[in-house]
Amino acid sequence: MIKGFGGIFWRTNNLDVIKKWYGEVLKMDIEDWNGTVIKPQLGNETIFSFFSGNDSYFPTQQQVMLNFQVYDLNETINHLEHIGVPLEREKEVSEFGKFIWIKDPEGRLIELWEK
Repeated sequence: MIKGFGGIFWRTNNLDVIKKWYGEVLKMDIEDWNGTVIKPQLGNETIFSFFSGNDSYFPTQQQVMLNFQVYDLNETINHLEHIGVPLEREKEVSEFGKFIWIKDPEGRLIELWEK
């Protein structure tokens, strides 16, 4: 029944700051309608997963965590260091891939993943 995700939508207190941050930090082309289209590519996966209310994988006060799949995590880390965006946790490698975490200007933890 489900073909795929249609989008991720949330409210922000400072639209201009958030658009600029996601554009500069994650290199997303945020258009005039305040969004972008991320087109799936072969080998890309979208995970839909539930976490219990007290799971500490991401902050319990944060209802949703974004996870973006990246081509090259080391290249992403170099980009983040170059523009002064600190990692919230160091790179982690597991059977699921390589992960890092950053925060957006409103404090949302974002996971970046190389499969």
